[in-house]
Amino acid sequence: MAGERPEASSDKRRLGLYAFIATATLLLLAVVGLCGWLIAAGPLAKPPPPKAVELTLALAPPVPPAASQPSTPPASTLAAPPAEERPQPSPPAPSARPPTAATPGPAASPPASTAAAAPANWLKHAQPFQAKPDRPRIALVVHDLGLDRTQTQAAIQQLPPEVTLAFSPYASGLQALVEQARAAGHEVLMQLPMEPHDYPANDPGPLALITSATTRENIERLDMVLGRADGALGVITLMGARFTASEPHMRPVLEALRQRGLVFVDARTAPDSVAARLAVELGVARAHSDRMLDQEASRAAIDARLAEVERIALANGQALALGFPFPVTLERAARWVQTLEAKNLQLAPVSAVVNRQRTGS
Repeated sequence: MAGERPEASSDKRRLGLYAFIATATLLLLAVVGLCGWLIAAGPLAKPPPPKAVELTLALAPPVPPAASQPSTPPASTLAAPPAEERPQPSPPAPSARPPTAATPGPAASPPASTAAAAPANWLKHAQPFQAKPDRPRIALVVHDLGLDRTQTQAAIQQLPPEVTLAFSPYASGLQALVEQARAAGHEVLMQLPMEPHDYPANDPGPLALITSATTRENIERLDMVLGRADGALGVITLMGARFTASEPHMRPVLEALRQRGLVFVDARTAPDSVAARLAVELGVARAHSDRMLDQEASRAAIDARLAEVERIALANGQALALGFPFPVTLERAARWVQTLEAKNLQLAPVSAVVNRQRTGS
């Protein structure tokens, strides 16, 4: 080493200095990097938002400044437009809305005896009638039509239009017969079968109103009779001596007829019938038979009964006679009608004597 050249020694010193500087530089860079990392990871760094804040932001994003808001409103606003722009739902039907103080439910119909005036639907089936004020009226009803076609056609075609025709509910082709009768000018009634005293030996058929049936069953049968044909003013009893004498059974039937606005004609097959009195009490459009013409189907017997009907009409102002479509009945009735003008009497349809008869006549 003692023999080493001075130039070589100087070079070694420079190399050692360079190595120190390089090592120091690397250490400094490492320290600077470490400090930068510590600063980035230190307490000055912004902590991540808590999960609750993230949820809140997701549900309700911040509204941007007014200048940057889009012209289209948010989806939540579109889903609920103002009330005046929203289509309003249709209100429920009155029958489905529960009654309240503000919106009362449909009023129940009052009982027939206390209700307002019932609709007079029978008037739309009444035929025109020119009344003569100074003349008593006689209504003639020929019943039990429709079962025998020959007798039915004779009654429709041969009798004056003022004669009222009553059809059996058991007739076939009933609507066509009713229309034919009305086209000829006749008013029409439907026969309403009812229980006689000798039922079931004398059976008025499956549509009959009977005392052993419930009120609902009897009203259903009434509706079936009325539904057999359209165009009738109302009904006239067929048999019915036992049924018409029972007030508990007659009352709901008459109330049903009142609600339907139809006429009730009592054939008076029994002297103790309560139908006429109840009809007056309940306000039912009504009439009743004063005489049956042909219980004895002979000329002399029929003429005698027609004379009785005349006397009743002169005494009371009106009368109603009832007969079958027997050939002898039709023949005597046709002749009798021709004599009324001279006797100062007027033949009238049933509608012209409705509510005019005295119940005790």
